[in-house]
Amino acid sequence: MQLSEYLDPDLFIYDLKGQDKSGVLFEMLKRLQEKNQELDLKKAHSILLERENLGSTGIGDGVAIPHGKMEELKSIVVIVGRSEHGVDFAALDTKPCHIFFLVLAPEDVAGLHLRILAQISRLLKDPGFRRDFVESEHPQAFRELLESI
Repeated sequence: MQLSEYLDPDLFIYDLKGQDKSGVLFEMLKRLQEKNQELDLKKAHSILLERENLGSTGIGDGVAIPHGKMEELKSIVVIVGRSEHGVDFAALDTKPCHIFFLVLAPEDVAGLHLRILAQISRLLKDPGFRRDFVESEHPQAFRELLESI
């Protein structure tokens, strides 16, 4: 299994506008809803906020990996976003987050869901990748970086 199998260029957001945790999650989910009209946006947003209430998915170094499970989904979805200004995501290191990998999974794929989260985490431990992600000068460079994974 490769992370690239779960990345869809239609779900790459070069310049997130959200100013807070809820706004960023909503914006990312809205992009998914544009592609998948059946997505219950309010429910997905609520699921992600409930998960955030258990503990922030802001893992530090400018990275957040919000995630949740929805029984209505047929497959795992990964939405990738970049915030130039940074967002307070209650990260462990208290720094703003600029890099977002949002993962939604069906209820019945727990093992795969965890493997994808682990792959994303490993990828984002690379300071060079994080730098290139944040410093992408235009949407095409951002897209090319993600397509190279």
